[in-house]
Amino acid sequence: MRQYTYGPFQSRRLGLSLGVNVLANYKLCSYNCVYCEIGLTKKDNLVSPNYNIKLPPSPNFRKELKSILHYFPHLNSISFGYNGEPTLNENLLDFLKIGEDVRNQLNWPNEKPILTLFTNSSTLHIDKIRKRVHQFELVLAKLDAANDVDFKRTNRPHHDSPDIKMIIESLIKLKQEMPKTHKLAIQCLIYNSYKKDFFPNNNSRNILDLAHALKLIKPNIIQIYSTARIPAEYFVYAIDDEKKREIAAIFKEIIDDEKIEINIY
Repeated sequence: MRQYTYGPFQSRRLGLSLGVNVLANYKLCSYNCVYCEIGLTKKDNLVSPNYNIKLPPSPNFRKELKSILHYFPHLNSISFGYNGEPTLNENLLDFLKIGEDVRNQLNWPNEKPILTLFTNSSTLHIDKIRKRVHQFELVLAKLDAANDVDFKRTNRPHHDSPDIKMIIESLIKLKQEMPKTHKLAIQCLIYNSYKKDFFPNNNSRNILDLAHALKLIKPNIIQIYSTARIPAEYFVYAIDDEKKREIAAIFKEIIDDEKIEINIY
């Protein structure tokens, strides 16, 4: 029975990806996003971005990772995340170091899988956490809203979470601090709502605010996507491909930087 890893599975954004959970076997997060595909965050497990746990990898992590990687020579990514916000674990870099060691000891017929981190961006205003995060070769950082109204409605953050201005500023800092060989991708999950009294983040104000925020952040990659599995709230549903293309066109026009990839999924 596996303790740490999931998959590999075919990811829309990463190709063949092996998931690594660095948290406990329950969801622990600073957000309770309406669209979350692993379900609602329980009240006691919705924690401040300043909350941290010490959960080092057991010796079993190295053995488990090594035994699985042998079978997948065409793996594209070893992806750290899932089950909540991974940066809440103070031992995050212990997992990264083992992942890097095991990966580098093996022979790969093509390129080595990249070491990827998923983060909801809520902890990046903390200097020591940004220093951990930018050691990953690819950081997939979430930004679904760029004003406080849409942010609180969509991501439903813990009350200690920074406001959206601080989150955007922390993403700007992260990009500036990252090694040139590493990449920052901003994930924008855009959704619709069946509920007449619940305004989704698929609204013109939020899309324009996101575009202007992304122009300041200057990520390497922007990923526009929507729900693909059952969301936490019943009233949330996916935007269609035509809407994704519309959003991509708005982003492209406002950002006006050919060096930034804008992809839809």
